Parts: sequence; structure tokens; C-alpha cells
Amino acid sequence: MEKKSARGALIGAAFLMATSAIGPGFLTQTAVFTGSLGASFGFVILVSLLMSAVAQLNIWRVLCSSGLRGQDAANRLVKGLGFLLAGLIALGGLAFNIGNVGGGSLGLNALVGLPDTIGCLITGLLAIVIFLFKRAKTLVDQVVKYLGAGMIFVILVLAILTKPPVGAAVKNTFLPSAPMGELFPAILTLLGGTVGGYITFAGAHRLIDAGLTGKENRKPVARSAVTGIGIAAVFRVLLFLAILGVVTRFAGIDLSDPAKNSAIEGVAEYNGISNPAAYAFKIGAGGLAYRFAGLVILAASITSVIGAAYTSVSFLKTFHPAIERHENHWIIGFIAVSTLIMTILGGAAKLLVLASAVNGLILPVTLGVCLVASQNKRIMGADYRHPTWLLASGILVVVAAAYLGVTTLGSLAG
Repeated sequence: MEKKSARGALIGAAFLMATSAIGPGFLTQTAVFTGSLGASFGFVILVSLLMSAVAQLNIWRVLCSSGLRGQDAANRLVKGLGFLLAGLIALGGLAFNIGNVGGGSLGLNALVGLPDTIGCLITGLLAIVIFLFKRAKTLVDQVVKYLGAGMIFVILVLAILTKPPVGAAVKNTFLPSAPMGELFPAILTLLGGTVGGYITFAGAHRLIDAGLTGKENRKPVARSAVTGIGIAAVFRVLLFLAILGVVTRFAGIDLSDPAKNSAIEGVAEYNGISNPAAYAFKIGAGGLAYRFAGLVILAASITSVIGAAYTSVSFLKTFHPAIERHENHWIIGFIAVSTLIMTILGGAAKLLVLASAVNGLILPVTLGVCLVASQNKRIMGADYRHPTWLLASGILVVVAAAYLGVTTLGSLAG
């Protein structure tokens, strides 16, 4: 593979993973949980970031070293396990994608005032257009890179405008004042929204499709994974600080139910549409910031729709060779179905949080499969050695994610 093409695929994979992890679900979750937890949400970001980094580094290394997609590695471990894994990921990806399309409608509403139904259709069509081109994968690399960079710049500006209490954020990141019982559901939901379901595999599957596999590509693959983790981390911290500035200035503000805020002096009028992230910026920095927030949500939605559809279909390839031959058509169909369901259902904000929580429950399964595969010579090759620190930390993440899922399932359902 040419160096320029390889470099483009590595950067594209990093941004595909990062922009999938910082989709409209993450924006909505951050607004909702920062509103309820305040500066303590910094602790949630720190824990979920460490856990997601361990998951990403393990899964990318195992899949790209073996050259096998997640479902194919699972099938080699236990016959039929890959089909189960592919089904879980595809269903979780569909749930995410329905929410992502809805997120696009929230962004367009804040940006230009479009109603939900039209916003959903436009978001779906914008994503579909990309896969109508023959060189769709190369185009995906470019789209997610430029939209991702633009999102970070806009959020940085908004974070400066809202003047967050940085000292309190740093302190609570390491010594949270909120009780653990309230932090656990937030950790699971954020974890699911950043590495749950398809997201963990998005970049790795892109690199496998680009042929960047085997021992000789181990180092560039690791650098790509770290780059993606870093991009997502910067965005998460900036978004958290921006919204923290708002909830600190307006004590008692409820971003998830703005109708309750009419008695708070200085709070912008609620337009009747639940859009916690954009609403926070409208309160904190005015109407122009509200428009910019809509632009960020729209960009996050489009990149996440692309990532969810592309990765989910990459899992479905296992079921029949015709799916691989007509991959772009299947991706277009996946986006079209997601758009149709969201157009009928509505209620994007709640669905975005719920989809993340559900996908958080899938993480222990997907990461666990890759850890077991890392010790299998038939899959990895006779001379492969998985780093001990990655294996040990991966096991800890599997156990912790499973524990979080079991202990917080009831509260998340509520």
C-alpha cells in the first residue's frame, strides 16, 4: 500500500473512531449528566476515558495483528460465536444509528429551525450521498477528519464563552463530591456511548479493509488508536467544561427538562424541543452560540451515522458473501432504515442516552472475546505475544464494565 494512502487510512481510522465516540449521544449525555452531577462529571469522564483507552488498544491490536474482523475472530474461537457477536453489534449499531439520525434533527432544529421529521430526512440523505460514490471509503476518511476538527474548534470557542470553573472541575475529577451511586450509571452510559457496541471496532475494521494488518503495521496501528483516543479526550473535556460553566452560573438549572426553568432569572426561553446540549449553550452564550451548537450536533450526527452504518455492515459481511460484494448498498439501506424508524418514533434525546446504556452492556462481551483471542495461537500465530499490561488491564475493564452493567441496569431503566 502506498505511504500516502496508508497515512490517510490511519488518520481516517483515528477520526472515524473518535467521531463515532463523540456523536450526538455523547453531547446529550454530557449535558444531562453535567446538569445533574456538576463538576463531579469530570470523574466520570476520567474513568470512562481510561476504560475506553484500554478497550481500544486491546481490540485494535488483536484484530489488526490477526487481520481478522471481530466476528471472524470470534467464529474461530467458538463456532457460531461470531454470528452472535455480529447480531449484537448490528442491533446495537441500529439502535445507535436511529438516535444518531435523531441527533441530526436536533442539530438542524437549533441551526435553522427545521422540524424533526425534515431534519431526520436531511441527516439520513447527507450520510447516504457519501456512500453513493465508488471511492466511498476514501471519502469517509476525509469527511470525518474535517468535520471532527471543525467540531473541536467550535466547542473550544464555546468553552471560552461560558467561563467554566476550571479549578472545581480539576478537583472533582479526582475527588468527586457526588455519591458513587449516582456516578455509576453515568460511567456505564458514557462508556457505552464511547466504546460500546460497534464504536470499539470502527477504526480497526477500517484499517483491516485498508490492508494495514500484521506484525509490520503494529506500531502505526497503535499510534492511530492513541490519536483517536486523544481526539475524543480533548473534545470530551472541552464540552464538559463548556456546559459546566452554564450549570454553575445558573444554580438549579435542569437541562433535561427545560420547562422547569422558567423561574430562573436570565434563562433563555424554552422552544419546546428537548435538546439539552444546544439549550445549555443558548443559556450560557446566547442565540449565536445556540446556532453553533446546532452545527456541532449536526456534524457529530453525520459522522456517527457514517461510522455506525459502515461498522455494523462490516459485521454483517459474515452472514453472506453478497453483503461484501454490495457493501455500499447495504450501508445505504442501513442508514435508510434508521432514518425511517427515527422519523416515525421521534424523541431523539432520550433515545440517544438509552442506546448508549444498552451498548455499554455489550462491551464486556466484545472485549472479552478479543482478550481470549489474544491468547489463541491458531488466531494470532505462533510467535505472537500480547503485552501483559494490556491483557491485565483489559480483564479489569471487562469485570468493571460487567459489574457496572449489572448494578446500574435498574436505575438506567428508570
